[in-house]
Amino acid sequence: MKVTNTPHAQIQHLVEAQRAYFRSGATRSCTFRRTQLKKLETALLKWEKPLAEALWLDLHKSYKEAYMTELSIVLGEIRNHRRHLHRWMRPQRVASPLKMFPSRSRIITEPLGSALIIAPWNYPVQLLLNPLVGAISAGCTALLKPSPYVPHTSTVIEQLIRETFDEEYIALVQGNREVNTQLLAERFDHIFFTGSPDLGRRVMEAAAAHLTPVVLELGGKSPCIVDSDADCKVAARRIAWGKSLNAGQTCIAPDYLLVAESIREEFLNELKQAFCDLLGSDPSQSKHFVRIVNERAFERLTGYLKEGTIRFGGHTKASERYIEPTVLEGVDPSARVMQEEIFGPILPVVSFQTIDEAIDLVTRREKPLALYFFGKQHKAKVLQRTSSGGACLNDTIMHIANERIPFGGVGQSGMGSYHGYDSYRCFSHRRSVVETTTLFDLPLRYMPYSLFRWIKGLL
Repeated sequence: MKVTNTPHAQIQHLVEAQRAYFRSGATRSCTFRRTQLKKLETALLKWEKPLAEALWLDLHKSYKEAYMTELSIVLGEIRNHRRHLHRWMRPQRVASPLKMFPSRSRIITEPLGSALIIAPWNYPVQLLLNPLVGAISAGCTALLKPSPYVPHTSTVIEQLIRETFDEEYIALVQGNREVNTQLLAERFDHIFFTGSPDLGRRVMEAAAAHLTPVVLELGGKSPCIVDSDADCKVAARRIAWGKSLNAGQTCIAPDYLLVAESIREEFLNELKQAFCDLLGSDPSQSKHFVRIVNERAFERLTGYLKEGTIRFGGHTKASERYIEPTVLEGVDPSARVMQEEIFGPILPVVSFQTIDEAIDLVTRREKPLALYFFGKQHKAKVLQRTSSGGACLNDTIMHIANERIPFGGVGQSGMGSYHGYDSYRCFSHRRSVVETTTLFDLPLRYMPYSLFRWIKGLL
């Protein structure tokens, strides 16, 4: 199945229609926004089964994993916004210094306007609709662009959006990178992009032509440090789970392991057992192990298997785009598998003697989207001396599940954040307002500044 490129003329029509609809003021009221959020929630519940079936066809993603990692996250986000939106929209009073008398100051939030949301294929429901929640909550219109690599899912989402919203408010267009190029040539008030750093640079370059603000949710090589005082059994189970989700095709999946030399053998033995406990002795038979998205990605990943010694795993089935969870040892630091984001079920492992050595290995690289640390004694030190978009201590992945904390990257792993209030802020402008009474007019600020000596004391 393939999606059909939306014609350029239709894209231009949608952009203009949404700009006109936003200018009408229809999206501004709290009542309108909460109503639209409720409509999206109702639609997700109605389309839950078709979405799950599409995710199975595109990625071999089980219903349970689809609900946990896609649908439940969007539903939680919607409910959080509906619960708090009225408070978030409330003007914020700010104290004014004496020099401002008799003025009063406040901050109001206003929608940025027409938003473009471009999503990737790995979590095609969550990463398209979660930003949409923020756009609706903030009072924006939105044009959505899903990935063509998951055509069944993209088609179902298109049907959901078309049935739920008027196209001048929220619409969806389909297609390949040519369509992305056409979209980015249009003028939007905000662009929200999730994808690779290379594509993120192109988005930012295109946005610069119109000085359009962007949020870039990218990726990078998220390190996973297992210190000498870690609980090997628990660490192995949580790391294996984090790497098994979506077959490692997760922007915050553990990308490489840094393991203290003193526990290396014990930990790797536990990790092998943990994968077996989660997926069985033959993961290809598991209902909960996702397949690689396409042949190109499969070939890239199987190429990594030649860049080290396979400790365990390594079995592949090209006809199914299946790659067994694999741990690589003896990997050269300059090898591609240690330089590129893996985005698959392969984990290179590197040993370290001291925590300072591990920290140095991390900080010499670009800032990752996530950092994971297992241990007790050096938790604070690792957080203080490293930087990442988010972090988990003695866990993996779970920071994305809390809609009350921001999610986003830093440096090469992205800019801007969202989830919860941060999603509302992401699509909003904080507007400063100073209001001055006309009942009287103090002469102090006017030329010729005859009372300057006294004014100077106030400044």
